[in-house]
Amino acid sequence: MALFRVERSAVLSAPEAWRRLTRWELHAAPVPLTRITVIGPGATGVGVRFVAHTGLGPVGFDDLMEVTRWEPPRPGHSGMCRLEKRGRVVRGWAEIEVHPAAPGCRVVWREELRIIWLPRIFDALAAGAGRLLFGRVMSHLLRG
Repeated sequence: MALFRVERSAVLSAPEAWRRLTRWELHAAPVPLTRITVIGPGATGVGVRFVAHTGLGPVGFDDLMEVTRWEPPRPGHSGMCRLEKRGRVVRGWAEIEVHPAAPGCRVVWREELRIIWLPRIFDALAAGAGRLLFGRVMSHLLRG
């Protein structure tokens, strides 16, 4: 599995950064050829499921995710969200942490992913692509 970590600082408050980072449908904005759809009622909390569809026309794949941990930041405390990736092509997990830090907050995104058809020899390449992609997503959402 490819394991990677991305960190960003923002001048936003921890609750505002959390709100932006957990609006799942907005994660697709800086990612070409990707659309995200929340499945079922509600958009936040444990049990929320969503699908990131990446592709062009009939060629593509769905990355199914479910929120399994939901602890929003509160005054003086960090927040943590964990997603389990349960798609037919992409498996693994992602964790988003939001830490209060003057003058705003620090965000850490950790992810372990496995692309089913990709040989493990390419894990380092997948991790590098993940750092680039999710770093771009984080920067976009925290700048917003």
